[in-house]
Amino acid sequence: MKVVVFDLDDTLYEELSYVQSGFRAVSREMAKVLGAGEKELYDFMWKVLMTHGRGRVFDETAVRYCGRPLQRIVRRCLSIYRLHKPDIRLLPDAEQALKRLGDTPVYIVTDGNKLVQQRKIEALGLHRLVTGYYITHRFGLRYAKPSPYCFLKIRDRERVPASEIVYVGDNPRKDFIGIKPLGFRTIRIRRGPYRDLVLPDAYEAEAKVDDLTEIFNVFREWRD
Repeated sequence: MKVVVFDLDDTLYEELSYVQSGFRAVSREMAKVLGAGEKELYDFMWKVLMTHGRGRVFDETAVRYCGRPLQRIVRRCLSIYRLHKPDIRLLPDAEQALKRLGDTPVYIVTDGNKLVQQRKIEALGLHRLVTGYYITHRFGLRYAKPSPYCFLKIRDRERVPASEIVYVGDNPRKDFIGIKPLGFRTIRIRRGPYRDLVLPDAYEAEAKVDDLTEIFNVFREWRD
C-alpha cells in the first residue's frame, strides 16, 4: 500500500477514555456550581451514560442537582466537555503500527465536532505523526462518512489510484460502504462498540484484524 488512512475514535485510541476525561473536566469545574463533590458528580454522570447513553448525561445532571434541565447548566457542561484538553493516549498497537509505517504517507479521516476532534488529534500527538488529517465536519455534514469526499481529496493529494490507498476503521455502518465501490482497500479493526456487529458484505471491509499490527500481514497477503 502506498497510502494508509486511519479512522480515529476506537481505532487509534479508546473513545471511552475521552468521555472519562471530559467527565473529569466537567466535575472539576461544575462541582461547586452544582453543590456536589467531584467524585459524586463524576459517578452520577457515568451512571447516566451507562443507563441512558451520552445524549442525556448533562440534561439528567441538571435535573439531579438543579431540579430541572436548566439550559445554561447543560450548555456550560457541554462547553467544558468539548473544549477541555483531553487526557487520552494512543493504544499500544496503534503506536507500534504508526512507527512501522515509517515513510509511508499516513492520514486520518474522522467524523465529529471539529473542535473536539482537533483537540483529540493534538492531545494524541497525531498532528506531528501523520502526513495530514481530515475532520469531515469542516467541509460540511454532507461530507461525513460514508461520503468518499475526504478520501478522494487524499487520493488527489497523493496522486495515486484508489487501489493504492487502504482505510482502517472500526465502524462497518459507515466506514467502508462509501469507498469500496471506488476501489479503495479496506480493513476493519474489531474493537470498540462495533466489535461484534455483523452487517451485509457491502458494509464490510475486505479484511478484518484484532490488532493494528496485523495490517502488515494483510498487506503481504494482498501483494502475494
